[in-house]
Amino acid sequence: MWLLVALVALFSCPGCNGTSLRAAAVITRAWFQSPVRDVTGEQCDFARFSLYIRNGVFKALRALGANMVVGASTIRYRRPLCVGEGFELRSRVVTWDDKGSFSTKDGLVCAPVMYCRQKHHTHSPDKVLQYLCKRKVECPEFPEDLQHWVNFISASSQALRAEGGLEEKTK
Repeated sequence: MWLLVALVALFSCPGCNGTSLRAAAVITRAWFQSPVRDVTGEQCDFARFSLYIRNGVFKALRALGANMVVGASTIRYRRPLCVGEGFELRSRVVTWDDKGSFSTKDGLVCAPVMYCRQKHHTHSPDKVLQYLCKRKVECPEFPEDLQHWVNFISASSQALRAEGGLEEKTK
């Protein structure tokens, strides 16, 4: 009984120690689900892992010897979620630049709205998508709300570097 209570607590508390276990469960489940051929859409909790496993991006990254990490993310909730309350989350790659890709996660009614910048190392998103799709993929334009967010995180990074006495990064 106590084991069941502990597992429920671990798997239902976002931001708690159960996050790693939940991520492992989602990755394992996504590994055995059918592939997603639409590179820009998917729905699932921990949607980023599921999306990139099922659409082949993780395999392409491995094949190219590349990797990507979260460079920035912002999340807001439309209303509070109760422990154990289910919600649907949709994840999609919106656009990219020479250093990384930008994805959004949004949900219906109460789920979070999230912007995420994935930094790509070694290979640009263009190279990863060319490898994955076997052709040149045109980069979509930045939506206005995403551009506002990119401007915000750039200004925030610049202020933090100045506060810490760090030099401005060159582009």
